[in-house]
Amino acid sequence: MLKPTLVLGASLKPNRYSHIAIHRLKNYGHPVRAIGLVAGTVAGVPLETFEKVEANPSLLKPTATDDPKGVEDMSQPIDTVTLYLNPKRQQPYYSMIINLAPKRVIFNPGTENPEFYRLLDKAGISYEIACTLVLLASNQY
Repeated sequence: MLKPTLVLGASLKPNRYSHIAIHRLKNYGHPVRAIGLVAGTVAGVPLETFEKVEANPSLLKPTATDDPKGVEDMSQPIDTVTLYLNPKRQQPYYSMIINLAPKRVIFNPGTENPEFYRLLDKAGISYEIACTLVLLASNQY
């Protein structure tokens, strides 16, 4: 089952794990949206800035696919948010993530955040302390 995913903390730098994750998620067929500090494109996925998404939240809402193969079908809501931000940089995104109501949030290594765990628990959103790349490679995503 494909899981529309938001990569938060996405980077244009090819050596960053968030960049690699976008490529791997796409390789596995998962529709991807991405938010980073700098706008750009990674593997055909537009990287939006938080400011742009904050000004236009509909950028993260479901949209019909324009890809006949359905690979970039974002007609379903975000299923998974995968974090590549340290805990202090996550705070401005708490409300946005909770309002998206994903099924889960993945805290990749270095992003562990007990404060945010409590907020997600309160909102009924599950979370995993895991590595997106490992989950994909081991068919556990």
